[in-house]
Amino acid sequence: MLFNYGTDTLTTGKALALAQGKIKGVLNDDAVKKINASSHNVQQIVANDKTVYGVNTGFGILANTAISKEDTATLQYKILQSHSVGVGDPIPAEVAKIMLITKVHALAQGYSGVQLSTLERIIWHIDNDVIPVVPEKGSVGASGDLAPLSHLFLPLIGLGEVYYNNQQQATSNVLKQQGLSPVQLGPKEGLALINGTQFILSFAVKAVQRMHNCLEAADIIGAMSLEALTGTKAPFDERLHELRPYNGNKLVAQRLRLLLNDSDIMQSHVDCGRVQDPYSLRCMPQVHGASRNAWLHLKELTEIELNAVTDNPIILGADDTISGGNFHGQPLALPLDYACFAAAEIGNISDRRCYLLLEGKWGLPMLLMKDVGLNSGFMIPQYTTAALVTENKTLCFPASADSIPTSLGQEDHVSMGSISGRKLNKVLDNLEFILAIELLSACQAIEFRRPLKSSELLEHAHEVVRQCVSFAAEDRIFADDINAVASIIKDFSFVEEVNAFAESKGISLNHDFAGFNGF
Repeated sequence: MLFNYGTDTLTTGKALALAQGKIKGVLNDDAVKKINASSHNVQQIVANDKTVYGVNTGFGILANTAISKEDTATLQYKILQSHSVGVGDPIPAEVAKIMLITKVHALAQGYSGVQLSTLERIIWHIDNDVIPVVPEKGSVGASGDLAPLSHLFLPLIGLGEVYYNNQQQATSNVLKQQGLSPVQLGPKEGLALINGTQFILSFAVKAVQRMHNCLEAADIIGAMSLEALTGTKAPFDERLHELRPYNGNKLVAQRLRLLLNDSDIMQSHVDCGRVQDPYSLRCMPQVHGASRNAWLHLKELTEIELNAVTDNPIILGADDTISGGNFHGQPLALPLDYACFAAAEIGNISDRRCYLLLEGKWGLPMLLMKDVGLNSGFMIPQYTTAALVTENKTLCFPASADSIPTSLGQEDHVSMGSISGRKLNKVLDNLEFILAIELLSACQAIEFRRPLKSSELLEHAHEVVRQCVSFAAEDRIFADDINAVASIIKDFSFVEEVNAFAESKGISLNHDFAGFNGF
């Protein structure tokens, strides 16, 4: 399957598929025409000595400093070097690859004046998995993600480092091995490469994927905890949620009804006399649903950004350029911060269910083990969820609420969206472990309901977990169990296996809610 950079519509799913090599990105004839026309316009600007920011001027506060015709190309090399000031650990190679993909798609729309040969070299990096090493810190999320994008494109001019053949290597060595020379940048190209939101955007793409997986897992795991705690499904009644019809709430209620359908455990206590369950069980549609709504908002705005031109200046013609602010990260910074709170809340309510499972109420043994005292049971895994939930709370301060002027005040309001994107993914790191601990605890608890069984779907979910972690009759190193269960959440296999089993039974857990189905 082919994707046409610059002319097709890029979605989150397609960006991920391009990064995984499942589809191949190409430049079709229409894109090539637009790219060449835009590059020609820049050449005309230089030839006619027309003053255009970043083509024949300095950058930022130096915008009023003229650059001679002879130095316009040199200027582009200097901007890549001078702006490569990132610090910290390298970002994941997959995120850097998505940055390459999203930058090609933006530049190929023909408003940036980039040469065809430059775009072809970037596509070579993508197709051959020669992925630049990009430090995680240094962007303020306006004027584009200047520092990370500069590091991303140092390899074009033979500098910096890349991941190749599972090794971090000097770019110059890899180019030499491949018989390639550095790209000869033309006027404006350096600026076009580093002006944009692709660092923020690529973290948003990963967050859309990862948060959706966590939301899907949370519904399944929450249903298992409810079963173990002999909770009722009455609060998930469709009629109730039509009275407060948020789509996220309605979807979660539907999923819980389907997940709990035909459960022997549920039938065993229909007349138990318990009036209401604690909120962490009863209010799953409202809490999980609110986070679903936040996720959908992030997905929708991410997909607008995936097809946007975020360069500056925009080249509409040789005599028609606009210096604007499409590089400003605020449109993504705000929804990323919103999604950060939403993801943290899924962990918060999950921890509360972990706590309920340990209390020794409703027929479960205290700490989910029969011989406690000698054994601590599942007491201490809940310490970990408590620690992770609090860590997530400390990450919930919205980065977009802050702004520090840069470029001697020329760039006097910035989005800090790069921090928002990284922070959300850190919260998701913690959330995957929190959900793993709840899943581990719920599977342990359900076994104390035997010989009664849950629904077919939840019994299958239980079996998926038992393939990697056994029932704990006594204490052991639970970190090993946590990591094993976390691995099937992190690699999406837990949700994928439950969904596949549901489909094999003719059950669609997300029917009637197309926007929430994925990416």
